[in-house]
Amino acid sequence: MPLTKPPPLFILVIGLGVFLYHGCTTTPRPIDRSHGYPIGFVERGMASWYGPGFHGNKTANGERYDMHKLTAAHRTLPLGSLAVVHSLTSGRHITVRINDRGPFAKGRILDLSLAGAQALGMVGNGTDQVELRVVGYNSRPEGMGELRVQVGSFADLQNARVLFAQIQRDFSDGRIVQVDLPEGRRYRVQIGRFATEQQAQMAAVGLDQKYSVQSFVVRDDG
Repeated sequence: MPLTKPPPLFILVIGLGVFLYHGCTTTPRPIDRSHGYPIGFVERGMASWYGPGFHGNKTANGERYDMHKLTAAHRTLPLGSLAVVHSLTSGRHITVRINDRGPFAKGRILDLSLAGAQALGMVGNGTDQVELRVVGYNSRPEGMGELRVQVGSFADLQNARVLFAQIQRDFSDGRIVQVDLPEGRRYRVQIGRFATEQQAQMAAVGLDQKYSVQSFVVRDDG
């Protein structure tokens, strides 16, 4: 029996099905480092949490830190980003709003509130391997802020000045930022104003090699 030609409607349905299938299996768009973070940005790494010592302190976006709300600190994600955080240990996941800057420790990508840490079951351990995925972004009139490289943080101002003087040989655009933390006052040495994270990361690698430091990229919202 000869094959009959499928009707146009049949072809349309099959084509639509193929389109939807491929659309559901595409990977998230990579970060657009010139314009910010698109929805779908994914990052994996170590998360920590911060609680009672910071409760009530002003966060980077100007509001008071409430350890009982689902918020988090990230060094470069635009403030106002919404991210789903998935624990690679427990399998639990939560949605948090980025309203602060941190963690200021090498090798960590996220500082969760106490509520977030409790929801993921990581309070006892203090840290956890997580995957975060940006699912929304509420832009601010102030914009996203400038990218800098933090080279060091010191309790002694003189030590910060010594490192700052050395770094200035390579970067004239730098500063020492004073911050008051629950554990005491700190002086952070930061350099540069970078247009993209790629440029900032390259500068950080060079500084680490030349000065034996552990620098990382931060976003300046002030």
